[in-house]
Amino acid sequence: MSSPTRSPNLPVGRARYDGLADWYDAQMAEGPHRDAVLRETLPRGTGECLDIGCGTGRNLTILEELGWTATGVDISEDQLRLARQRCPRVHLADAEDLPFDSESFDLVLSAWTSTDVDDFSRMVSEAARVLRPAGRLVFYGVHPCFNGPHVHSLPAGEVVVHTTYREARRHESAPWWGEDGIRHRVGGMRQVPLAEFLNAFVDAGLRIEKVTEPGEKDVPVSLTLLASKDR
Repeated sequence: MSSPTRSPNLPVGRARYDGLADWYDAQMAEGPHRDAVLRETLPRGTGECLDIGCGTGRNLTILEELGWTATGVDISEDQLRLARQRCPRVHLADAEDLPFDSESFDLVLSAWTSTDVDDFSRMVSEAARVLRPAGRLVFYGVHPCFNGPHVHSLPAGEVVVHTTYREARRHESAPWWGEDGIRHRVGGMRQVPLAEFLNAFVDAGLRIEKVTEPGEKDVPVSLTLLASKDR
């Protein structure tokens, strides 16, 4: 089983999700549709899988159910406190500087991370590096076009898209974010426009196999992407 081969180079300071693990885990428990999407998207297998940004470890349980030997990394020690109760193979590490040898994993999963990492392209590049030849990368998370600081969701289901869509940076606030939501609690989110999002996989040398927009809403809020690494 893969384990860190060097000490992680972690940023100085408090991780954004520290102090929120119990609240965040309860929020995830209220969204079973997310589990269903992952089960439909993830391939079954018997090799080693890395979950980048594993949070409280809920997805690690799904990976194990599908046959994978799962390892998780997250930058929040508070999140890992709960993840260790679900899987012993979790490590404190930066998604943009993974402490694993190249070609260590058969599958890499990263869910709901594009809004939190500072350099999404760097994270995808690291994911590609640790993938073995013919390995696959699954991303599941925020839709680059219809979910972000530029999107104002209206009660009837319509959305208003503002001109901040192209501002590829961390947005600390938006007028339509409520004080009880996750964006307010973690100090905002990073906007990754669609072109930057897709080019991250292309530039990392991955081949995009399938993209879906899960759910029945007329305007999707999430996206899945399956990519593979050449043999």
